This record gives sequence, C-alpha cells and structure tokens, in this order.
Amino acid sequence: MNSSDSYVLPLNTDNDSLELIGGKGKSLARMASAGFTVPTGFHVTTAAYKNFVDTNELQSKILELAKPEINGIALSFEQASKNIRALFDQARISDDIVAEVASAYTMFESESTAVAVRSSANAEDLPELSFAGQQETYLNVRGGDALVLAIRDCWASLWTAQAISYRHQNGIEQDSVAMAVVVQVMVPSDVSGILFTANPATGERSEMIINASFGLGEAVVSGQVTPDTY
Repeated sequence: MNSSDSYVLPLNTDNDSLELIGGKGKSLARMASAGFTVPTGFHVTTAAYKNFVDTNELQSKILELAKPEINGIALSFEQASKNIRALFDQARISDDIVAEVASAYTMFESESTAVAVRSSANAEDLPELSFAGQQETYLNVRGGDALVLAIRDCWASLWTAQAISYRHQNGIEQDSVAMAVVVQVMVPSDVSGILFTANPATGERSEMIINASFGLGEAVVSGQVTPDTY
C-alpha cells in the first residue's frame, strides 16, 4: 500500500496533499516538518473515510439525503444532517482501518492517553473558504475503542447542517468532499488562544489579533467565553 492509499500517516508526513489529509492536516504536517513544536499525533487519511463510505454503500444515500427542506422562506439542512448521521451511526468500520488506528495509537504514552480528534476536510482552510466551526473536534478521548468512535463521529460531521449549507451556498459539489482526521495528544493548557495573522474584522494584514482565555481553546472557538483580546 503506497502512502496515498494508507489509512494512517505520521503527523509530519511529506505527502501533505489536501485531498489526502485535508486542510487542517496539511497545515499541521507542514508545521511539524518545518520543526515547529506541534503536539505529537497522526493523520487518518481520506482513504479511510472513502473506504468506510464505499464498504457500507453510503455515498448514493448521502447525496440523496443532502438536500434542503424549505422552512418558511429559508432552506434548512437540519433533517438532512440528522438522517445522514443515522447512516454513519449504523455503519461498520473495516477491520483494516481499526487495526491501523490501533497500531498508531500505541505511539502515545499509554492506552489511556487523552487525545484530541480533529476533523480535517479536503475543502477547508482554503484561501477563499475556511469552514471554521462547521465540523467537529472531540477532546479528551481515551482508549482505542473511544478513538475509533470519535473518528467515525468526525467523518459524520462532514455532513452537519452548517457544513452542507456552507457548501451549498458556495457552490461546492456535495459529492466532491471527503474527511481526514487528525489525532493529537491533548495539551493540559493553562491558557489557550487563537492567533489571527490578519485582523478578522477588517482583513488588515498588518495587524495580528490574539483571542485567549483560561483552559482549553474549545471554549474560545465555540463562543462559550468572552476571551481576552490582544
């Protein structure tokens, strides 16, 4: 199996194709390869997602369901998302994928090491499209069984109502998307934050903005807290 067919790749892989490890994965792979301090981990490639979808014969069902309902004067993808999620919950992950993920998980200190399981779609973090907050990340996942379930949940989050709607609005074909997943050891942070290398409110590239708060960064990105701003 060559690297483009692999279900799991090291975090610093040089095979950093957007189509293979997604937008978030590509950025992390480039940072890790360049020597930046990046929490250790690995990629579950889009090949695993495609295997899951193909093995369970889901693609045609997904595309049939990924259509809007008219809710008043607006389009709604809420029911479509729920129906697609039900497909994922009932489907089985192949033994080959489970085995590769289990083997990669042994790189961490112990079988109870907490990890972050992060979605990395092939249509996110693009120059013209971000998909920020559209798909899911799962924190403090412990154990191989929980990890496999979290990976499946990340795959399913490719079809959240927000993600389907965002693709619909921006003319991205629903059958062109696939999901990779990044698995990284959790960092027990005292303070977490986000650095914007351009002012997100104005687009001004001579300004950098930091939003930070105590604890994990999830509270900042999900809007649960009002962060400090620098």
